[in-house]
Amino acid sequence: MEQILEAIQSGASGDDIANLPIPESFRAAFVRRDETDMFEGVPSAEKDPTKSIHVDDVATPELAPDEVYIAVMASSINFNTVWTSIFEPLPTFGFLDRLARESEMAARHSQPFHVIGSDASGVVLQIGSAVRNWKPGDRVTVHCNHVDGQDPTAHDDSMLANNQRIWGFETNYGGLADLSVVKANQLMPKPTHLTWEEAAVNALCNSTSYRMLVGDNGARMKQGDNVLIWGATGGIGGYAVQYVLNGGGTPIGVVSSPERAQLLNEMGCEAVIDRRAEGYQFWSDEHTQDEGEWRRFGKKIRELVGEDPDIVFEHPGRSTMGASIFAVKRGGTVVTCAATSGYMVEFDNRHFWMKLKR
Repeated sequence: MEQILEAIQSGASGDDIANLPIPESFRAAFVRRDETDMFEGVPSAEKDPTKSIHVDDVATPELAPDEVYIAVMASSINFNTVWTSIFEPLPTFGFLDRLARESEMAARHSQPFHVIGSDASGVVLQIGSAVRNWKPGDRVTVHCNHVDGQDPTAHDDSMLANNQRIWGFETNYGGLADLSVVKANQLMPKPTHLTWEEAAVNALCNSTSYRMLVGDNGARMKQGDNVLIWGATGGIGGYAVQYVLNGGGTPIGVVSSPERAQLLNEMGCEAVIDRRAEGYQFWSDEHTQDEGEWRRFGKKIRELVGEDPDIVFEHPGRSTMGASIFAVKRGGTVVTCAATSGYMVEFDNRHFWMKLKR
C-alpha cells in the first residue's frame, strides 16, 4: 500500500495507477466472528469498542465485474460502526451470511472477520470488467447504499429494494481500511474543493438527513416549517439544521451543552434548547414516562417559536420518542432513524392517532 500511496500523493497518472499491483492483503479495522459473545452480560454503555475492534491485515478479495478497488484516503465513524463493534442489537455476521447466499461472488462477504466503516473518499485503483463510468486514478467519494441493479425492486427507489444494504454494516470490506471493494454505483466524484477528510464524512449522514426531511418518503419539509431537531450538532442533526435553514424553515435545535448551543448559533440556528441545562427527565423510571416533562418541553418550544413544531427530526429513539410524539403539532410529522438510545420505543398512542399525527 505504500507504493500506491506514494503514487497518489505524487500525482501519478491513471495509467500509472492502473499498472500498480493490488496487494494480496491490506490493513483494516474489523471485528471477529469468534468474539461476538465477548460483551455478554455487560451493559451497553460499558461495552468498549476498543476491545472488540482489531487493526491488522486481511486478505484482498477477488473483484466482481461491477466493482472497483479503491485506495481509501479517509473514512469516518458512524453509529452503525459502534453497533457493529458492540454486537448490538445483534452481531452483523448474520447480515454477511445472508448476503453470501445470493451469489458466488457474494460469498466473499462471509468471513471470520467483518471490515467495518460506511463512509470513504479515495482513488480508484482497478475496475471490474463491467464498470463503464470510472477508471483508475479517479478521485471519488463512496456512498453507503449497496444495491444490485439486476433486482427490479431497485429501479424506482433503490432504498426500497428487496436487497438494499448498507456497505460496511451489512456487507464486508467497509471503509475503515487502506483498501476497499465497492460497487461502481456507489461512487461519486470527489468534490475538488474538499479535502479527503471533508469528502469522506458527507455521504451517509447527509443523505439520511435529506431523505428524512426533504425526500418523497420523508417529511417533505416546506418553506415556513418549524422543525425540532434532536442532537442538532451531531452528524445527521447538523445536516438537518442546514437543510431546514436552506429550505426556508425554522430549526429548533436540541443539544446537551453550552458549547454545542453556541455552535448552533454560529450555524444560524437561533432557537436552541440545552436539554441538560433544562434538566428534562422524560422517564421517571425505566418503565414509566413522565407526561409532565413532555408538557414542560413543549412549552419551551412554544416560547422559542410560538407554536408546536410541524416536524420532529427524531433519532435518539427510546429516550425521546414519547416526547417527540407529544410535542409535534396536530397533523404534524415525526421522522425517525437510528434509535441510538434504544430501538424499542414507547409512546402514548392517544397523542398520536387522536391528533392525526404521522
